[in-house]
Amino acid sequence: MTSRLACFDLDNTLIDRDGAFVEWARWWTDRTALGEDAVEWLVAHDNGGFTPRAQLFAGLREAFGVRASVEELVHAYDREHPPFTSVEQAVLDGLASLRTAGWRVAVVTNGNVVQQTGKLEHTGIADAVDYCCISQAAGVRKPDARIFAIAAEHAGATLDDGWMVGDHPSYDVAGGINAGLRTIRIGDHHQIDTPRADHHFDSVLKAFPVILAS
Repeated sequence: MTSRLACFDLDNTLIDRDGAFVEWARWWTDRTALGEDAVEWLVAHDNGGFTPRAQLFAGLREAFGVRASVEELVHAYDREHPPFTSVEQAVLDGLASLRTAGWRVAVVTNGNVVQQTGKLEHTGIADAVDYCCISQAAGVRKPDARIFAIAAEHAGATLDDGWMVGDHPSYDVAGGINAGLRTIRIGDHHQIDTPRADHHFDSVLKAFPVILAS
């Protein structure tokens, strides 16, 4: 019998990505003596990580006269940001409870390999799940159903009666629906409210008992 699959987004679902970004921005601007104005600029233009990093740092260079090249800034950021991320022990316990109950658990995240792998390893989430599917490595991004098929194959699971849990309606919820998964939306990080998930919670912690009871 093939196990069922529970998929989770990473940023602003399993971890507080936006909070980590603010902490990184404060550390980086202190280090470069750019001050609070640069912190506010970075947060205002970050768009929850959806602004391409090259575009973000090109704008920062223009606004604050930063000397480093865009390539240098992006390269450094990809390695500097992950150590600012963290995960609640209750989240790791929730992932463990699913696996104990016979579920296969996968992280399905859009992003680049260096940064997303750094976050997954730093937080310990990489060791708490069966497979981590990063879009750059997979060659396909949410909401394309193929990324979930890849996750299922590597996790040794089926998509039948599975779940996708994430914060973004257009990527996580739509992707889950495209793959035939039931969906849970976490938080209100995005103004978009369609498509609608089967459940909508303020914390990923509330998703675990719903999946376990299904």
